[in-house]
Amino acid sequence: MADVPVTPAGRPAMILDPLRRFFDGDVWASFKRSPITVGAALVTLLYFMMAAFGPWIAPYDPFDLAKLDLLDSLLPPAWSADGDPRYLLGTDDQGRDMLSAIIYGSRVSLLIGFASVLLSMVLGIGLGLVSGFVGGAIDAFIMRMAEIQLSFPAILVALLINGVVIGYFKTHPEWQVDQVTLAYVVLVLSIGLSNWVQYARTVRGSTLVERGKEYVQAAHVIGIHPVKIMLRHILPNVMGPVLVIATIQLALAVIAEATLSFLGVGVPPTEPSLGTLIRVGNDYLFSGEWWVTIFPGAALAILVLAVNLLGDWLRDALNPKLR
Repeated sequence: MADVPVTPAGRPAMILDPLRRFFDGDVWASFKRSPITVGAALVTLLYFMMAAFGPWIAPYDPFDLAKLDLLDSLLPPAWSADGDPRYLLGTDDQGRDMLSAIIYGSRVSLLIGFASVLLSMVLGIGLGLVSGFVGGAIDAFIMRMAEIQLSFPAILVALLINGVVIGYFKTHPEWQVDQVTLAYVVLVLSIGLSNWVQYARTVRGSTLVERGKEYVQAAHVIGIHPVKIMLRHILPNVMGPVLVIATIQLALAVIAEATLSFLGVGVPPTEPSLGTLIRVGNDYLFSGEWWVTIFPGAALAILVLAVNLLGDWLRDALNPKLR
């Protein structure tokens, strides 16, 4: 470390240089020039903060059934004539504070969305690299499987996976699994396994381009193992489009979770996600208790819109032809 240049603060310059290059680069300049993107980033950051620090910032714990009072059920927002100042956005049919339920629900939705996107990325990137790098019969098999899956809507694939897994555990009672944990795992598998195709096709196309370049040929000549070539040389050069897809897929995964929960195959009502809250509130939409479904629906719409705006900006920022 004696030969490593250091900054006046004593930190190695090799650590700060990438950050300096990023803030001096085109991507950061494009971000600062777009007020809509900055606003979307702030909104997204707010949701992530709520998800990370939900137990500390939520006024109440909607999971604690011992603290719920049915006498406080279906109270309107605090600014209404019959509202209670303790509940800013009112309460649902179980007496849960809607603001707290939305904070915890955003937490659940983002957790499931992130985990399913991560599963899709790992599976899609792996299959795309192998398909594009190896080629031949393996490439043909993987792409035919992708085309078969693309012929079905993603939500139907998710429902099929959900039904198979839930049915298996119901017919095998010897498997003692917590129902809430099972619901989370099934949702992640259902959404993740239905969205890997976009990653695989994108990575395959980029890999076909990269494998013919000189740096890959040089790696072959000096005897580097093909797996190392894929992971160390090709993968970093195909991650740009993957990041764009992952950002947009996060919004789609949150919507898919909300859809499955609305259809009754998501997390149970005692573990509220945004989709579960919307499903519960739908029963009261036309009876005057509009806040039970409108507020969770608005929270879901704002989150999806913010993430989509970030994805659109990232697509343009990482594409040199659109700068």
